[in-house]
Amino acid sequence: MLQLTPKQISERSALRINPCKTCQPVGAMYAALGVHRCMPHSHGSQGCASYHRSFLTRHFKEPAIASSSAFTEGNAVFGGGSNIRAAVKNIFASYDPDIIAVHTTCLSETIGDDLKTYISEMTIPEGKLVVHTNTPSYVGSHIQGYANMMNGFIQYLAQSSGQANGKTAVFPGFVNPGDMRELKRMLNLLKTSHTLFPDTSGVMDAPMTGYYSMYPKGGTTIEEIKSLGDCAQVIALGELTSEEPAKMLERLCGVHYETLPLPIGIENTDRFIMAASQITMEDVPYELEEERGQLLDVMLDSHFYHYGKKVAIFGDPDTVLGLVSLTLEMGMIPKYILTGTPGDAFLRKTRALLERYEQDDCTVKAGGDLFELHQWIKNERVELLLGTSYGKQIAKAEDIPFVRVGFPILDRYVHSYFPIVGYRGALRIVEKISEALMDRQDRDAADEDVELVM
Repeated sequence: MLQLTPKQISERSALRINPCKTCQPVGAMYAALGVHRCMPHSHGSQGCASYHRSFLTRHFKEPAIASSSAFTEGNAVFGGGSNIRAAVKNIFASYDPDIIAVHTTCLSETIGDDLKTYISEMTIPEGKLVVHTNTPSYVGSHIQGYANMMNGFIQYLAQSSGQANGKTAVFPGFVNPGDMRELKRMLNLLKTSHTLFPDTSGVMDAPMTGYYSMYPKGGTTIEEIKSLGDCAQVIALGELTSEEPAKMLERLCGVHYETLPLPIGIENTDRFIMAASQITMEDVPYELEEERGQLLDVMLDSHFYHYGKKVAIFGDPDTVLGLVSLTLEMGMIPKYILTGTPGDAFLRKTRALLERYEQDDCTVKAGGDLFELHQWIKNERVELLLGTSYGKQIAKAEDIPFVRVGFPILDRYVHSYFPIVGYRGALRIVEKISEALMDRQDRDAADEDVELVM
C-alpha cells in the first residue's frame, strides 16, 4: 500500500476513500421505522431505496420496509410531483400504514422538489398522515438524516395542549434496538414515566412468530409523538444526534431539554441515571447500583490486560465519544479517534475529554475516512481496533485485534439485540475487549513457545 506522510493525508480534501459513514436517507429510514405503523418513503429512484433498505437489513438481519417514488430520467427534468402523489395514493391503498414518512434523495434535492407543497395539495385518506424531511445525500451523514427525520415528525405532529402529561421524552440517539430496550429498562427501574422517540425495539428485533407482519408491535405511536409537546422535559441522548430535534421541540412547544452523551461507560451512564432520578425524585434502585459495582469489579479484575494499551476508535460521533470515555476509564489510550460525520463539535468534545485524562498525544478527526486511519496505524501501530465492520480489512492487513461495535456491523449476528449503553452494555464491551487482547496474548505466547522448540 502507498505510504503517505501525515502532511499529505491532511492535504487530501476533495476525495474520500472508504468513508466512515453512509448517506442521510439511511438514517431517515431508520428513524421512520421507529414509529408504529409507519411506511418510510424514499422520494427518488428505486435504486436509492433498495440500497438504503439493504444496508439496514444487512445490519439488523430484519426486513427494512420502505417504498419509493420510482424516479425515471423524465423526473430529473420535470420533477417528481406526479410520482409522489401517485405513490402516496397507492401506498395507502395497498399497504395501509397509519403514516407515511417521506425523505428526499440526491436527485429530488438537486431538482428542488417542493414536498411541503405537494403534501399540502394531496387528498390524504381520513385518519392517515404524511410527513416529510429533506435529506440530501451529498452533505452530512446518516446521523444528520436520522435527526432530520425526527425533526420532520416533530414539526408535523408535536403539539401542546397546555396540559402537562407528566412524562419525560427521551430521544435515544442513533442506537440499536437492544440499546433502546436497555434505556427503557433503566427508566422503568427509576420509575420514570417516559416516551422514547423513535423506538425501533419490537420492529427491527421483532420475534419469529411464523407469519410476516409488515408493521410489528413496536415503535413510538403517533399519539405519543403528538403528545411530546405536553412532556415535562426532554432528555436528549447523543449530543451530536439528538440536540437539534430537542431544540425543535422546544421552539415549537416550549419543552425544556437537557442533552447528555450516550450512556456508554460508567460516567456517562451515571449522568443519565442521575438526570432521570432528579426528575422523579426517586432513589437509585439497588439493582442499578449492583450492576455498576459488577462493572467496576470486572474492570479492576481485567485491568492488566488493557491498561496502557493503545486503541484506534472509529464510527458514529456519539458512539465514538462514548467508547473513548469508556476506554479512558479502563486505562487505555485512544490513540486515533475518527468519525466520518463532519462537524467541529465532535472535535471540541473529544479534545475536552482527552484533556481531562491528560492524554495529549492522540489524533482526532471528524469527516475523515478509513484510508486515513489505516495510514495513521501504519505510521504508529495500535494494539486494538474498535469500530464497525469496515475496519476488518485494516485489522487483517496489520494483524491487530478487532472488536466490532457501532453501526454498521454487517458480518456478524445478534449484536443489535445486546446493548452497549448502560452498565450492562459497558460490561459487554469490556468483555469483548478483554477477550480480544487475551486471545492475542495467548497467540503470541504460543508463537514464542514454537520458536523456543525450533
